[in-house]
Amino acid sequence: MLREEIKVRFCETDALAHVSNTVLVQWFETAREPIFRMFNPELDLKNWPLILASYKVDFLQQIYYGKLVEVRTFVSRIGNSSFDIYQELWQNEQHCATGVTTLVHFDFTLSKAQTINETVRQQLQAHFKV
Repeated sequence: MLREEIKVRFCETDALAHVSNTVLVQWFETAREPIFRMFNPELDLKNWPLILASYKVDFLQQIYYGKLVEVRTFVSRIGNSSFDIYQELWQNEQHCATGVTTLVHFDFTLSKAQTINETVRQQLQAHFKV
């Protein structure tokens, strides 16, 4: 499991005094950076090897300004060229949201999916959620 602490910014709150639902997708993406580095250690955007296929977010509790949030990131499925990232968002020891994102190892030059090599596959498996 990977962990990322995020400080909730005032601008991320909405008129209902809690964090806007649109912000969680950004936090989940921020916390996926270590996964991105497995495929592209320098995060070289000219040679980006991943494409987002889908994501889903479930909102379980409201999230508020003034307290840190923690994003917990796991790998929940590894296929030939695609894999799923399962993430949980916690604040004040309460499970506030979950997200599942499907990413594909992708060659933009050829415009097609690529097999995940064994080295990266092993790195992903190290964060597998049982």
